[in-house]
Amino acid sequence: MGIRRNDIEMKLAKYLKPYWLFTLLTPLSMVGEVLVDLSQPRLMAKIVDEGVVGGNMELIIHTGIIMMLLICFGGMCGVGSAAFSGMASQGFARDLRNDTFKKVMRLSFEQTDKFTTGSLVTRLTNDITQVQQFVDFALRMLVRDSILFVGGIIMMLSLDINFGLVLVCALPVEMVLIMILIKKATPIYSIVQKKLDKVNSVVQENVAGARVVKAFVREEHEAERFDKANVDLMQTNLKVQKIMSILNPLLMIVMNLSVIAIILIGGFQVEAGEMKVGQIMAALTYINQILMGIMMISMMFQSISRANASGKRICEVLYIEPVIKPGSYVSDNGKGGAVSFKNVSFKYPGTNGEPVIKNLSVDIKPGENFAVLGATGSGKSSLINLIPRFYDADEGEVLVDGVNVKEYDLDCLRKKIGMVLQKSELFSGTVYDNIAWGDKYASKTDIEKAAKIAQADEFVSLMPAGYDGYIAEKGASLSGGQKQRLSIARSILKKPEILIFDDSTSALDLGTESRLQRALDENLKDITVIKIAQRIASVMNCDRIAVLEHGSLCALGTHEELLKTSEVYRDIYNSQMKNSGEGDL
Repeated sequence: MGIRRNDIEMKLAKYLKPYWLFTLLTPLSMVGEVLVDLSQPRLMAKIVDEGVVGGNMELIIHTGIIMMLLICFGGMCGVGSAAFSGMASQGFARDLRNDTFKKVMRLSFEQTDKFTTGSLVTRLTNDITQVQQFVDFALRMLVRDSILFVGGIIMMLSLDINFGLVLVCALPVEMVLIMILIKKATPIYSIVQKKLDKVNSVVQENVAGARVVKAFVREEHEAERFDKANVDLMQTNLKVQKIMSILNPLLMIVMNLSVIAIILIGGFQVEAGEMKVGQIMAALTYINQILMGIMMISMMFQSISRANASGKRICEVLYIEPVIKPGSYVSDNGKGGAVSFKNVSFKYPGTNGEPVIKNLSVDIKPGENFAVLGATGSGKSSLINLIPRFYDADEGEVLVDGVNVKEYDLDCLRKKIGMVLQKSELFSGTVYDNIAWGDKYASKTDIEKAAKIAQADEFVSLMPAGYDGYIAEKGASLSGGQKQRLSIARSILKKPEILIFDDSTSALDLGTESRLQRALDENLKDITVIKIAQRIASVMNCDRIAVLEHGSLCALGTHEELLKTSEVYRDIYNSQMKNSGEGDL
């Protein structure tokens, strides 16, 4: 995505507006500190030339007290500037991080896959931190160094106009050096962030897939893969650091040559009786302030380069429009549950080849217990992902209660639907917390009832803390079947009009699954249930069964009808029932 620099600045600048008072007070406080710094060399020159040389102790004491009072004032200004800057930059980062996270939550699966999880984590953490640090430095250091630079020149020239010759020679040299090195370093900062994306991606994959890594004894291989990404990041960082490491020594050489020139010019002036020693001391301090100001501004350019690269990556998320755009239709929350597929075809974005769903049409009635059966890769999960608009159909229409899902407000549509996914996702927290995802306002009685319907109460009640028992991240402390039952309870608690089971009883034994089905029939009579399965035993009691093959609907009917009319269904039945000991049909 091509984003102009002005767009980046405008997008990010709005996050500082709520903190305009702190943004204003920071440079104002810094001005006080810098003016104190600029006044010190003059006062010191006065002490040397009039106090020490003239033997005026009263002047030394009086001027010394003034210097101490000014230093105290400058210190308070510096503390205030740091505090105001911290409030502005931290608030800026918090708001920016919140909005970026909210935008990520609104992206479609297609878009999150495109960015990758590791990259999104980097953008929400490291990239925003880089921009936050730049805001902090810009409000304080850029103001400080700019005033030191300009004020130092004025104060130095007020001592003797001949010192301007040193500045005329030194400043252009420093500026040229800074421009050349910054120009070389800037493009590399974007590469550094991409390398960091890769490191985070490897970490994320291995943390999420730790059990697989250990089961296949691939720790060494994954350690090598991480080391490769880590070394790549290190080498890219070293490349930019090598470029920038040249800058400070070169600037120090220019600074020291400038000091020598000041001493030389001042020496001739003192010898001629046109200048005092204290004035030379002040001039040396001012030339150091001027050139150090240039050096610090050069460091700011590094921060600007990194912040610009990070700001662009953040704005790529903020500016992107979600592919799945909500409609305006809001249902009246009446009891519905009808689902229709009209000549639907679909293939995953960015893939070539045949669609995974091909010209499929089927109507599911309200309150019907409907099943979708088929081999792995037949398009079962892809089909039901079109109902809540995780993806949009390429051709045809998906209707819920007679309305195209594209016309629905997304929140309204998804509130009508409860989904129990293939992979049970649980979160660190108590059993109550995880089930309450279905309805945050639900009472404990409702939560326990949902758990009983889902056959989860039988193992939750055996836990030492019961429903207050703590579940580890991703449900690591539970078995696959237990996680599935808690996920089912969560969806039941939602009280949806359409309840979808995406092969989500695969880890349950047939006895538990049978009890679950009876409980669903007794308690969820008016809800449309769509069950995706590979086991015929899981769906044979459903009102109707749709059989998919290579993305197409090849048969539709009851269990008994399909045994008579569908060869594909009979083959699946015979293969599964033979293994269970019931023999061929």
